[in-house]
Amino acid sequence: MFYRRKIILALLQAFDGNLPKISLQKLLFLFTNRQVKSAYDFVPYQFGCYSFSANADLTALVRHGLLMEDKASFTKLDELNYVSTLNEKDKEILIDIKTTYKKLNTISLMKLTYLNYPYFAINSVKAKEILADKQYEKILFAKPKSSAITLFTIGYEGISLEEYLNRLIKNDVKVLVDVRNNPLSMKFGFSKTQLKNFCACLDIEYLHIPQVGIQSAQRKELNSQADYDKLFDNYRKSNLEQTTMYQEQILQILQLKKRIALTCFEANICQCHRKHLADAITQLPGWKFELKHI
Repeated sequence: MFYRRKIILALLQAFDGNLPKISLQKLLFLFTNRQVKSAYDFVPYQFGCYSFSANADLTALVRHGLLMEDKASFTKLDELNYVSTLNEKDKEILIDIKTTYKKLNTISLMKLTYLNYPYFAINSVKAKEILADKQYEKILFAKPKSSAITLFTIGYEGISLEEYLNRLIKNDVKVLVDVRNNPLSMKFGFSKTQLKNFCACLDIEYLHIPQVGIQSAQRKELNSQADYDKLFDNYRKSNLEQTTMYQEQILQILQLKKRIALTCFEANICQCHRKHLADAITQLPGWKFELKHI
């Protein structure tokens, strides 16, 4: 079993085997915030800090018969001692989490995380209701916003879904333009339908333009930067020269929406075609904006 799932089960065990769904997300957030390397990352969602990845693991644990789920809560079903499977540092964190927060109900946990981590409350539908006016002003202030028209590029290699989404949110990206030819991924959250749905949850539009991508067959045998350079030289000649219409479409979207991001897999911008696509867009008539790789 993945260690991160043992953390979820241990957390439920520490709280008598049952937690409301919102409380579980908040307690898991407080727990992972104390880890040297967080088991889960979180995004600002409709009730505050939320991990899509943790929710996927919870669903898997239900499917495997280790948890029971109802509309409002999760319940641990087996009798195994998952606390004993944690490393010593995580055991200490868990004990402190239980001691500190065991008497707080869901609303109290929401309020506590909102006040201490206002960024994660920026999309909350409850913040205005449960916070005083002065407290709520902190949430409004934490919301990223910018008026500068900017074309971003972003890769998802080596980062979690939540970290990826946070980069978009913190840069106030309005539209994510997927420029993969084949938008499938073995990594959770990054296949087309999943990514589109997760973006929609955070009010980010998703658009797929496969015509400006590179076919998978062309990406084999890439063992050095020279191999990538050869691939991209061919891409500029065979694709970019023939897809001006789609490049102009992206520029029009940028002019309309102000802040958009081109996305593909590679973390290293020098090993991804999105760099060359972005460069081509900056050469179009009417370009006078900023290009930024995040």
